[in-house]
Amino acid sequence: MTTQQARTAHTAPATPALPVLAEVVRSGFVEGHHRGSLVLLAADGGVEFALGDPGVPVFPRSSNKPMQAAAMLRAGLDLSGERLALASASHSGEEFHLDLVRTMLAEHGLTEDDLQTPPDLPLDREAAEAYLAAGHERARIAMNCSGKHTAMLATCLLNGWPTATYLDPDHPLQRLVRTVVEETSGEEVAAVGTDGCGAPLMALSLTGLARAFRHFVQTDAGTAEGRVAAAMRAHPEYVAGTHRSDTWLMRALPGALSKNGAEAVQAVALADGRTVAFKIDDGGGRAVGPVLARALRMLGEDDEVLERIGRAPVLGGGAEVGEVRVAF
Repeated sequence: MTTQQARTAHTAPATPALPVLAEVVRSGFVEGHHRGSLVLLAADGGVEFALGDPGVPVFPRSSNKPMQAAAMLRAGLDLSGERLALASASHSGEEFHLDLVRTMLAEHGLTEDDLQTPPDLPLDREAAEAYLAAGHERARIAMNCSGKHTAMLATCLLNGWPTATYLDPDHPLQRLVRTVVEETSGEEVAAVGTDGCGAPLMALSLTGLARAFRHFVQTDAGTAEGRVAAAMRAHPEYVAGTHRSDTWLMRALPGALSKNGAEAVQAVALADGRTVAFKIDDGGGRAVGPVLARALRMLGEDDEVLERIGRAPVLGGGAEVGEVRVAF
């Protein structure tokens, strides 16, 4: 066998390219593309529209946080309001976020040293600049998942579960998280990885993610999932932050539940069950806003907030010279 034949024999079959969801336009020239998969569910839960392959498992990253928070409530943790929203959050690290995390730690007899989040700066640029100007350094509490981790530790204390290993996939809390993910999505977890915050990360399809979000807005208000959805919708600034699209969207569209995730994942369920879930394959976050705005318009929404969310200017020399625009 020649070298070329050996190379060919060990080459995996080519995977069909995912469709372009957004393109990057600079000075009238298309300089880049963002490919991905997307699914829209109708109010009755049926698939109304799909692009790419939304049946292939992905890591939803922080879009899984509502399911994680619901697991904590199922385990008996008594949270509501801003505290429950923060337990479901990828917070921006603004001062009101950090103040509430400190309060929650103290309420449960915990300290910042108990958190196993990696030391970080606030996610929000303005908050990070103010944080550094005040003389602070990277800290576990400033990491955007510190509210979730505080709630996880509190759940462990309540149940007598070990706190040192609360991020182990075989920990009782994480096994319960997996149960909630599978029940609400209607499918088995395809893989378990480690998220950026260190917590176990459950893979599922975009269609499964959409079904889970639809379940959260459609279920009874007294259930764990209903309580999480109510808290997130009532206090969206604690779920995200002042300058974040999840906050703007939940403020503008009554009953909407919105949560993004790293690597350009987004899920949104509207009050009547219409739902969108998508992932930009290359993780390009700049494409999320335009794709989300287009998807929500396809579901029949036309609020002015979509203009705000959908704007993604391309700059040159400090001036706007183009945009990231949808391609479907």
